[in-house]
Amino acid sequence: MKFLKNMLWLVVVLLILGAVAAYIIYDHYNTEKKELTYELRKNTNGSYIELSGGVTHYELDGPDTGKVVVLLHGFSVPYYIWNGTYEYLAEHGFRVLRYDQFGRGYSDRPNVAYDKQLYFDQLKELIEKLNLKQPVSLMGVSFGGMLATDFTVANPNLVNKVVLIDPVYAATTSKTPQFIAEYIEAIHSEERALGQMSDFKYPDKYPNWVEQYRPQMEYKGFRHALVSTNYNYRATYNGRQTNTALNNLHKPVLLVWGKDDKTLPISYSDSIRSVLKAEFLPVDDAAHLPYLEQADIVNPALVTFLRK
Repeated sequence: MKFLKNMLWLVVVLLILGAVAAYIIYDHYNTEKKELTYELRKNTNGSYIELSGGVTHYELDGPDTGKVVVLLHGFSVPYYIWNGTYEYLAEHGFRVLRYDQFGRGYSDRPNVAYDKQLYFDQLKELIEKLNLKQPVSLMGVSFGGMLATDFTVANPNLVNKVVLIDPVYAATTSKTPQFIAEYIEAIHSEERALGQMSDFKYPDKYPNWVEQYRPQMEYKGFRHALVSTNYNYRATYNGRQTNTALNNLHKPVLLVWGKDDKTLPISYSDSIRSVLKAEFLPVDDAAHLPYLEQADIVNPALVTFLRK
């Protein structure tokens, strides 16, 4: 009996020591120390608007009379991922909106489930509150391509044309409990930042990309947004089914893909085009972000498609 009691105490002590060690590791690697405030936002570029889900950071440019194009960024890089293309479209006569999805950049990070409805409501409210001329064209890269497809299927009357750039096609469901996934994300924040360079074929041409990415990681709620999106949105995504539904709407679609994409291989484009009728632009010498690496090829093609 005494032996069992000693073993029980040993287990308790080990559990306590393990919890303390886990907290020390978490505290050491945790980058989320700050809150997003009004004073901080005053010193940033762009504009802010209060929506039902929270404050949203956005930029809107181009002539009021231009056709409206809404740019949807990827999984974790906020709206600066559209630098270059945003200005190019505005200069060519389009009314262009780009914004930080909830949990990214300088938009709020609500402590909620990041499911389809959260993303849908944010985009729909932006279109309405900014009095954008409807229907709009949606352009999404990676995760933004998935969002563009889903939003169009759910709100066909709001969308005219769709541009999908290296869009997410398949998603997997994690069996790891979400709170553990958030802990793992917390202690591997530097890997998350450095991993952004894998989206380029020529990362040396973008030496400031990681430094531009890191600031958003300092504000509480960033990793929750990413992990919760994986568990509440991406895990339920069926690319074949959703692209089939988009095809049934008979809307003009342009599919752009970097031939050297290692994040989402171009072979996925075959699966998409098997169910979705789309103009297809495979881009040589480019990876996951072809409109950045081959802007001289992709941007004029975007303008041509959107003007038709």
